[in-house]
Amino acid sequence: MPSFVKSVLVDAPVEDVFRFHERPDAFQLLSPAFPPVRIIARTGAGIEMGTRVELQVGWLRWVAQHTVYEKNRLFTDEQVDGPFAKWIHRHEFEAVGGKTLLTDRIEYELRGGSLVNRLFGWTVTLGLRNMFAHRHRVTKQAISAAGIRSAAAST
Repeated sequence: MPSFVKSVLVDAPVEDVFRFHERPDAFQLLSPAFPPVRIIARTGAGIEMGTRVELQVGWLRWVAQHTVYEKNRLFTDEQVDGPFAKWIHRHEFEAVGGKTLLTDRIEYELRGGSLVNRLFGWTVTLGLRNMFAHRHRVTKQAISAAGIRSAAAST
């Protein structure tokens, strides 16, 4: 099964980086301008286990559900309905000397089987590289902005 892994070191404690991802507007902040992404419906609270989100991504409908939630450690969302045969996105947070190593791990399968994955998987990888370069840049900028860091971290 194809996979994609991208990590970034954020100059903030795990609690701050995880808290940013729990913000109600985090998904919209992290979504690049293209393709346009719109939340159609949401059930549940934030990124906690059981939360279900229906999205419009460009012309595609995508439904994801949060299946794992461990505060300040990780959360996982899985496609329930959408363009992929399989999509599991694991967000991992690891403390590294007062900073946070944020790692996004995605396992996916394109519809159409292994031949389609071999022929067109590179387009998914390219899109994911661009998307996570954007997401990680936005995360670092938001965390360094005033008011995001915890009082303990700023003293």
